[in-house]
Amino acid sequence: MSVVDAARVWLEQDPDPDTRAELASLLEAADAGDAAALGELEDRFGTRLAFGTAGLRGALGAGSNRMNRVLVTQAAAGLAAYLRERAGTDATPRVVIGYDGRRNSDVFARDSAEIFAGAGFEAVLLPRLLPTPVLAFAVRHLDAAAGVMVTASHNPPDDNGYKVYLGGVDAGSQIVSPADAEIATHIEAVAAGDIRDLPRSSAYEIAPESVVDAYVGATAAVAPAGPGAPGMRWVYTAMHGVGWETLARILDAAGYPAPTPVTAQIEPDGRFPTVSFPNPEEPGAMDLAFETARQVGAEFILANDPDADRLAVAVPDPAAPEEWRRLTGNQIGLLLGWRAARAADAASGATLACSLVSSPGLAAVAEHYGLGFAATLTGFKWISRAPGMIYGFEEALGYLVNPETVRDKDGISAAVAMLGMIAEARASGRTVGDLLAEFDETFGAFASDQISLRVSDLSLIGRMMSSLRAAPPAAIGGVTVARIDDLLHGVDGLPPGDVLRLWLEDGSRIIIRPSGTEPKLKVYLDVRAETADAASTRLTDLAAGARDLLAAVS
Repeated sequence: MSVVDAARVWLEQDPDPDTRAELASLLEAADAGDAAALGELEDRFGTRLAFGTAGLRGALGAGSNRMNRVLVTQAAAGLAAYLRERAGTDATPRVVIGYDGRRNSDVFARDSAEIFAGAGFEAVLLPRLLPTPVLAFAVRHLDAAAGVMVTASHNPPDDNGYKVYLGGVDAGSQIVSPADAEIATHIEAVAAGDIRDLPRSSAYEIAPESVVDAYVGATAAVAPAGPGAPGMRWVYTAMHGVGWETLARILDAAGYPAPTPVTAQIEPDGRFPTVSFPNPEEPGAMDLAFETARQVGAEFILANDPDADRLAVAVPDPAAPEEWRRLTGNQIGLLLGWRAARAADAASGATLACSLVSSPGLAAVAEHYGLGFAATLTGFKWISRAPGMIYGFEEALGYLVNPETVRDKDGISAAVAMLGMIAEARASGRTVGDLLAEFDETFGAFASDQISLRVSDLSLIGRMMSSLRAAPPAAIGGVTVARIDDLLHGVDGLPPGDVLRLWLEDGSRIIIRPSGTEPKLKVYLDVRAETADAASTRLTDLAAGARDLLAAVS
């Protein structure tokens, strides 16, 4: 079938007037011989968004390679078929659906609820737009067979996505292989038909407010305010996302003083008008938070990303361009790991876990306290499944501090845990900076950096990885490469993954992998030294060598 024919078939079943008009206009232009319109149809219908362990994520618009009501309906029906196969014909599985403040998130969520209800499931829609961690919590709290969160997290404003969790033996974790491929097969079978033939029902439930109340209570209990909390001066930004309403309730329940909000970013707004890229890691994303913090003389800043599953922390730094410095995800992750280790029972089999691209400093913390340690493939779908895991993190601002209630990264519970650490330090006259210095003195100075190469042609990433495998470097930044682990073949008991890990003679580490959610090649750099200054110097040299390596293969 040609892309023009595929577009006409799609148009006939599309229930959305906006994407129908968009597609009709493209078809009209293509019929008139417009080469650009034909090229656009090829991009939209030459393939379809792949359903994987991260679910679906892509730009909004008409077509099988975009996020829209047809694609989401097909995904919901395919997931329903998978869950029916898993549960058996006599069961009535429960599926809970959540959504954030992005464009069409609520529409996609309602479509999904109607499809699940029409398939004979007990479909439960969360009562309003809420953070992703609330949905992850609700899967276990409601003993659901699965959960769906409509979100694209921190992606650009024109994106949306579809994230799937499984209950039962999966305990509310995100899907992993082979579930992703099995769901994808069911979705393809649905896509071969017409969504107008799918049974739909409006007989879905709206979850009671008690579900949100239970999340608030469980998260407030992560770190109730201690003696150092009164008088805290801090700033918070929701990055135009959905975190503030829930966090504000938890702060009140846990006894922490309210922050000064970044008012321009505190309410949900899917246009993300004050940031070009709504990710706290991106340059400029926290500029308004820095400005607010300078105005009020804040001690620290906390920030969530738009669906509040990530946490960023910033502290005053006169040497920084904005007089404020955002901590790296590894710095935050190591502090929170230290917190978890101090409270753990070494005899219990407790394990600290992080993704293999995150700082090796967590292994040093685990060893110091006699705890287990696990390095997993990237993503909380793997971190959450580490045996005995009491805490997990990944360097991309993701932290799992309360696995007994949420089996995914949770920027809100991480914020509460961080507030608890800061309050404890304040009680003895210390700051976040003092905590970082104490960590270095106790475990050694770890320093990390990341280089991301964004591409417009995804095939370039595959060619670069192939080039590195075919002709691996003998040295980087003047230091000999001692060993290369190719995780494509599985290493250290890890499932195979498109990852190269290079160990240098001085103990430094470089990891190279394609991003799982964005068109990027990512390079992770880690060093360890006696002092922070020495680690910083070594990291600068390593980064320069890594950039030279990328230039040579791109």
